[in-house]
Amino acid sequence: TPTEPTTQAYHPLDATARAALPFRLDLPQGFEIGTGRPGPDFTIYSVRHEGVPFVMIYAGPASQFPIYDGQLAEVAGRASVVVTETDGRHAMEHLFQRATAPREIHVWVTSLDSAERAIAERIAQSVDPR
Repeated sequence: TPTEPTTQAYHPLDATARAALPFRLDLPQGFEIGTGRPGPDFTIYSVRHEGVPFVMIYAGPASQFPIYDGQLAEVAGRASVVVTETDGRHAMEHLFQRATAPREIHVWVTSLDSAERAIAERIAQSVDPR
């Protein structure tokens, strides 16, 4: 019996695809950015290290911002949600709104332990629309 080709839900982007993204970001050594199956008019990207998602990025017409409960702050042309925990304040997500498509770029840190979360926060804060 013939088998259907399997579509991988996540695939890393090469340098050419990264250069075409509607945003730029700093990827530490050993990290990659990839995407899964896009939806109508949107794409969700995942920044990963050894298969573990650190940061998620939505680019499309209408995100689900905010997903975290915290203090909303307008900083550097973006809305950010900052949460206060026992070990300090953490910027957990950011929203950029644009006049052109994609209208929203929503960046959020995944649930990680504190050492990994610090890396994820740095990556999330490095995202800027192009």
